[in-house]
Amino acid sequence: MKEIDLKGKKALVTGGSMGIGAEICKQLANCGADVFINYYSNKAKAEALVKELQETYGVKAACAGANVADSKQVAEMFLQLDKEFGGIDILVNNAGSESVSHVLDMEEKEWDRVLNINLKGPFLCSKQAAQRMEHSGGGVIINISSIHDSVPRKGLIHYCSAKAGLKMFTKCLSLELADQGIRVLSIAPGAIETNMNREEIKNFGKDKFEQWIPQGRIGEVSDVANTVAFMASDLASYINGADIYIDGAYMNHTIQYDPRPERKNK
Repeated sequence: MKEIDLKGKKALVTGGSMGIGAEICKQLANCGADVFINYYSNKAKAEALVKELQETYGVKAACAGANVADSKQVAEMFLQLDKEFGGIDILVNNAGSESVSHVLDMEEKEWDRVLNINLKGPFLCSKQAAQRMEHSGGGVIINISSIHDSVPRKGLIHYCSAKAGLKMFTKCLSLELADQGIRVLSIAPGAIETNMNREEIKNFGKDKFEQWIPQGRIGEVSDVANTVAFMASDLASYINGADIYIDGAYMNHTIQYDPRPERKNK
């Protein structure tokens, strides 16, 4: 089997300074890609990651702050990308946000904030990226979604609605850009443990997730990053418009009782 080879590729990862985004940056760099990191507020972490990518993997790396839901800031970020990298081959729309609220108490501005980051952001960034990719022979756009693009959850009606929209956005965009040599797909993680949510998972009870998830473990950021690297590579050249779920079969486990008899000759 061929190894994942992204040498010579130029990638932009939004929300790339920490969590799943940071691991995606590392794995893309590990496979040889130059990586441009978008961050919203944590400049220090983004700059530290730039240094780590350069020193550990020997690739070119840079970063820029931008709110992905602001068209002016997105345009300025891509101009900086042009200056630093001279083009783009891989876009990973990873930036996202959520909050928990009863629908009857949710304020309009919070609905707008979550929809804008999770859905408008990928639209703005994808448009900028695709305008460049169509003149350079194509590329890959990967949207980081969630199992909640299909699975509803209390308290997250805005987030679930945004991710459901992102799922259809991915499918429509794959149709519109296929003749430009641009592949578009979504990767939808389930329960993934990160530095940011580790304490929350511990307080809630990690054992509960391990019981709920058929594979018996909560996901790791590397599970997502490895999939992104594969999907961005030529090894996945015929995968387009697909939704890839990374959840250990979590979303399929609605019915949790097991009526099967004991196995014979175990």
